[in-house]
Amino acid sequence: MSQSSLALALAGISFMLTVIWGTPLLRVLRHLKIGKAIRVEGPQRHITKTGTPTMGGLMIVLPVLLITVLMNATPLLGFKRTGRSVLLPLGVLVLFALLGAVDDWKGLHGEGLRARTKFFFQTLIALVAAIGLYYYLEVPQFYWLGVKGELELFGVWYIPIAVFWIVGMSNAVNLTDGLDGMAGLISATAFATLGGIALLQGQTFLARFSFTLVGAIFGFLWYNVHPAQLFMGDTGSLSLGATLAVIALMTGQWILLPIVAVIPVSNVLSVMIQTAYFKYTRRRFGEGRRIFKMAPLHHHFELSGWSETQVVQRFWLVSLLAAMVAVALAVV
Repeated sequence: MSQSSLALALAGISFMLTVIWGTPLLRVLRHLKIGKAIRVEGPQRHITKTGTPTMGGLMIVLPVLLITVLMNATPLLGFKRTGRSVLLPLGVLVLFALLGAVDDWKGLHGEGLRARTKFFFQTLIALVAAIGLYYYLEVPQFYWLGVKGELELFGVWYIPIAVFWIVGMSNAVNLTDGLDGMAGLISATAFATLGGIALLQGQTFLARFSFTLVGAIFGFLWYNVHPAQLFMGDTGSLSLGATLAVIALMTGQWILLPIVAVIPVSNVLSVMIQTAYFKYTRRRFGEGRRIFKMAPLHHHFELSGWSETQVVQRFWLVSLLAAMVAVALAVV
């Protein structure tokens, strides 16, 4: 079986496992009354979603953990570097999922983790991952469009760059998780894109891991498409975003992340622009003004008259087009 066929087969297995165990997980979450609290300041149509089970990221993480460990058991035990390399993105996935689960759990009884606390642990995990990428795996630092071979431009400064991308993408996907199915569809597209690039580079273990994630996310979407029976919560969004950045860093193609993850990056930029403009106008004119009707960006389009499904589908189409551009640029 070719490497691409095996990667796609793993996606299928992961999808089936996720769908199968999704129903019992839903029952457990409903029994424990782990329901999502909806922001009052958000679009009013979202109020009806209050109480929908959250922490659905568990539905993604556990099948990926099981399949990845089982499929890589022999090379892992043999201590081959290609086998061990997959432990780093897997570890990031699990650790960020644990952090998100704590935040989701605390959010059931209050406001969740304080932003400073969450950022501290995100940075700590990202720092450990960045050190592992630089010193242990010795991943390619950087590929530039049209230039053959790896460029080593940053030296030890690669570590803070990696931390920035891991923490930034974690929060970017978290901001994108606001509409039924959107974060899942966009994340699956991004992982498939990077998985394809990894295959082209011969990083078979990384490609298998990426497509295993794609299958698990599709399985989660079985329950998350509109109207959602389950939300991924921070358990899913924080871990998927961080893992996406780690895979991009391992391919050396992290320069393409703003294209691969164009929607999450746009959401972050919309929040930054909205906040900066509001503070500026409050100082300048005595009252804060807004550029967007609401940030992140998807809420702006909702309040502009688009239905929830229209926003999700159109944002996904943009994401698909961006993925094709990213692959084209990666093989230049």
